[in-house]
Amino acid sequence: MRPTQSEPKKDPDQDSSQGLLPKPKKFPTSKFKPRPWKRRRRPSKSKRRRPSPIKPGDIIDYRNISLIGRFISQQGKILPRRVKRVTLKQQRDLTLSIKQARILSSLPYHATDKLFEIKRELTARKKRTKGFRKRNKK
Repeated sequence: MRPTQSEPKKDPDQDSSQGLLPKPKKFPTSKFKPRPWKRRRRPSKSKRRRPSPIKPGDIIDYRNISLIGRFISQQGKILPRRVKRVTLKQQRDLTLSIKQARILSSLPYHATDKLFEIKRELTARKKRTKGFRKRNKK
């Protein structure tokens, strides 16, 4: 809306009170000092070190299937370091030995037998209905 000659020109401070323009911030230049930010202290978590899943006497080798089997998921995938909490060198050795064991067919490439057994148990528990299903009509 344009101001006409009959209407007086509005002051910008009056417009800001109506919400049309943002109010200008006025800081005294000589006295203004920013407040320092206070950092909140987070409660400290207990830094309990978990024992390594690989003992010092364990040998990471393709023949040690009982050790290698702990680092494979049910689908047959190699679990990442952050899941099993092993060092970088141990993870590299595990990966190499798992791949060697797969080539020698000591370990499966895909799913293990445990996965199939679990699925069989779940399907056996479900009750099979005989005949057609009846719908509840409202």
